[in-house]
Amino acid sequence: MKPEEDQRHDKQTVPKGTCQTMCPAHELRARERQKRLHRFEILQGTENERCPRGDPLHAVKEYSRPAAGKDATNPADLRPTPVLLKTVCYLINDVAASPDLHPWTEVYSFVFDRLRAVKQDMIIQRVSGPDCVSILERAVRFLVYASFRLCGEPLGLYDPSINDTHLQENLSWLLDCYAVGTESYPNQEEFQALGLLYNLGSSRAAQHIMELPERLRSGPTIRLALSINRAFRERNPVRLLRLAHKLNFLQYCALHRHLVTCRRDLLLVYSHGYSSRNCCFSLDNLALLLFLDKSLTAQLCRSHGVEVTKDNHVVFSKSAFTEPEQGKTQCKLYHSTVVEKQRDLDVGSIIDGSA
Repeated sequence: MKPEEDQRHDKQTVPKGTCQTMCPAHELRARERQKRLHRFEILQGTENERCPRGDPLHAVKEYSRPAAGKDATNPADLRPTPVLLKTVCYLINDVAASPDLHPWTEVYSFVFDRLRAVKQDMIIQRVSGPDCVSILERAVRFLVYASFRLCGEPLGLYDPSINDTHLQENLSWLLDCYAVGTESYPNQEEFQALGLLYNLGSSRAAQHIMELPERLRSGPTIRLALSINRAFRERNPVRLLRLAHKLNFLQYCALHRHLVTCRRDLLLVYSHGYSSRNCCFSLDNLALLLFLDKSLTAQLCRSHGVEVTKDNHVVFSKSAFTEPEQGKTQCKLYHSTVVEKQRDLDVGSIIDGSA
């Protein structure tokens, strides 16, 4: 078979979805019978019935692993691209951003699973182009935001490793879409920078940025991310934290997992550079450097063996510096200043990209 014939054959064999609802009708009926509807999908007023009914307007296809003998390519079970985009917008705007649905760990679990099902439909149908990019951008923002909001939650409610795996997969797919597409994607600079901030210190991530076209690479968002990455690689925590002040909220969500190490490095550097009983460092100034309030700065110092006096001075000593006990520098304990960046921003606008 010739290459041209191969391509025509491939196009003919790629299934095209015909399901026009967020959840195929037969799946909704099956999950009703099996009592496997999520409470977010139950038709209002039937919650207390022996078999609660599903709401066709709120039910969303759940993720299921490919099984032997199961046909995953049935067009009636696959949602075409416009329906997939509509589904993702519903998951973000009506579920993830809802002020009435809680706890957010359950919201996350539901949205995470349904986004996996969306991705599965996309892969089977080999979705590409602008709609594919729109879906992936929202998925990446959701996973980046969740990595910050649910940081420190018990593993039974949120697994950061699983979230990281899916974030990296979606981000990689998105960046590939940018690379092969001929369209102009207005959010590309945002996501190129997010990828670098999330993977700070990665040679592969930095190399990818350096291979971008000059007009894109020289954008202010990417230039800032490159400066932060350089400070990280040079072990310059003071410069890194100073630059981090310029980040918006979602960018800080991407960066935040690196800050425990960064702040520890700053205290270590200062414990050597200002190691003297006669040299006192202002707690206020240190708080500004660490991008923390005074009480959290004092708490962080003491967890590393750094003395804080009653008159709010810090006494550094290279011999006194210690690595903290496990759990004492949990990232979540130092989120308060970042939350300030979220003021006046709702979850929907953060993930939808309108913030």
